[in-house]
Amino acid sequence: MTDTKHEADVAFIKSLAELLRDNDLTELQVKREYGEEDSLNVRVSRKIQAAPAPVQVAVPAPAPLAVAPAAAPAEAPAAVEDPASHPGAVTSPMVGTVYMQPEPTAPAFITVGASVSEGDTLLIVEAMKTMNHIHAPKSGTIKRILVGDGDAVEFGTPLVIIE
Repeated sequence: MTDTKHEADVAFIKSLAELLRDNDLTELQVKREYGEEDSLNVRVSRKIQAAPAPVQVAVPAPAPLAVAPAAAPAEAPAAVEDPASHPGAVTSPMVGTVYMQPEPTAPAFITVGASVSEGDTLLIVEAMKTMNHIHAPKSGTIKRILVGDGDAVEFGTPLVIIE
């Protein structure tokens, strides 16, 4: 009975996270009563990324150069790009801690440049002592890994980019 209740609680929490995302909410708190001395308190929240405030910087006039400057403006848009808006971004479905391998001494699930198939485990997000395997939503190649082992992530944090 405990496993069934646990599975129902996990499904309930996942549905709350979907409700949060679908309605563009930042926080939900629910208390679920099972009996007089048995209840589940759940608080699901997410961090909304606001556009950073513009920063004004005084730039001194450049000194004459003997060498032509490199073409840096071509690279600037790539650095400004938000990884969460990338069509191949895999985001965290929950708040938790990222683990890149199944055990501390085991090799990582993925590396940049590796091919993955739909359903392959990309990494693990631990939430409330539960290890949640994050699966590849599609087949492709790992282009970027945006988190590190042991990093704390929020709901919606981009984890990996698959192309």
